[in-house]
Amino acid sequence: MKYAIVGTGAIGGFYGGELARIGKDVHFLLRSDYEFVKQNGLKVHSVNGDFCINPINAYNDAKQMPQCDIILVCMKTTQNHLLPELLYPLVKPSTCIVLVQNGLNIEKKLASSYPDIDIAAGMAFVCCNKIKIGEIMHLDYGKLTVSPYQGKCSYLKTLCNDLTEAGIDNYLWEEYVTARWRKLVWNIPYNGLTVVLNTTTELLMKNKASRQLVKELMEEVRAGGLACGADIPDNFIDEMLKSTDQMRPYDPSMRLDFLRHHQMEIEAIYSNPIAAAHNAGVEMPKIAMLEKQLKFIQAGYLQKV
Repeated sequence: MKYAIVGTGAIGGFYGGELARIGKDVHFLLRSDYEFVKQNGLKVHSVNGDFCINPINAYNDAKQMPQCDIILVCMKTTQNHLLPELLYPLVKPSTCIVLVQNGLNIEKKLASSYPDIDIAAGMAFVCCNKIKIGEIMHLDYGKLTVSPYQGKCSYLKTLCNDLTEAGIDNYLWEEYVTARWRKLVWNIPYNGLTVVLNTTTELLMKNKASRQLVKELMEEVRAGGLACGADIPDNFIDEMLKSTDQMRPYDPSMRLDFLRHHQMEIEAIYSNPIAAAHNAGVEMPKIAMLEKQLKFIQAGYLQKV
C-alpha cells in the first residue's frame, strides 16, 4: 500500500510521519522545505514521543512521484484549484483521494475532475503546528475521522488499520454530511473568533462573554447542519466546549494564516456552509457576520480593500 502526502505541513507531516514511522510506504510532496527535509529528514516533536523520518521519500515535483493507493491531501483549501493537475501523476484507477481539510463541499470540484476515482473526506481533530523548516510540533489530540464522498472508498479501512497500528485514534464514518458538519461545530467559532478578537482558544474559553459567543455560534452551526441532514445531538456542543477546555493553548490554522498574512480558508469554512444552510431554509446570521469580518480583515492585509 503506497501513501502520498500532498502538502507536508503540520497536518500532513504529522499523519504521514506517523505512518512512515511504523514502516509504511509513504511519499511526501514538499515545496520550500524540500531540500532541507531531503537532507535531514522530517522531525516530529509529539506528546506521544519524538521521532525523525530519515531517510525519507521526499519530492518537490508530483510528476516524479509513484502512483499511490491512498493520497492524503493536507494542503489548504485555498489551493484546491491546483489539485486536478497536481494529483494526475499520482492517481491510478484504484486510488482513494482523502481530502484532510477543513470546510464543507470541498470535494465537489475534485469529483468533477475525477468522476471514477474514490474520494473521501478527512476530518483531523489535532493540535499541531509547523515550528520551523522540516519540524512539526504535535501538542494534543490526533484523531482522524474519514468518510466516503464518492465511490466505495474500500481503502479507508486499510488507512484506519494503519493509523491504529501507529497509535493514532481514528474513525470511519459512512455519513459524509454529518462528519463534515460536526467538524464545523468546532472550526467555525474558534478559527474565526481567534482572528477577529486576535486571541487564543484558551482565552476565548476563559472569558464569559466570548465563551457565550462561541456557544451561540456552535448553536447556529448545529441548526444549519440539522437542516442539511446532519446528525448532531443536543449534547454535542457541550462535548466540544469540554474538549476545548481541556486543550492546551492553541492557535487554530486560520489564526496562523492571519498572523502570517496568508489567504484564509473563508470560502470553505464559512461561505460554503452559509450557502448550504440557506439552501436548506436556515439562516446563520452570526456566522455570516463573522464571515464578512474575516473578509474585511483579509482584504486589508492582502491590500484588496
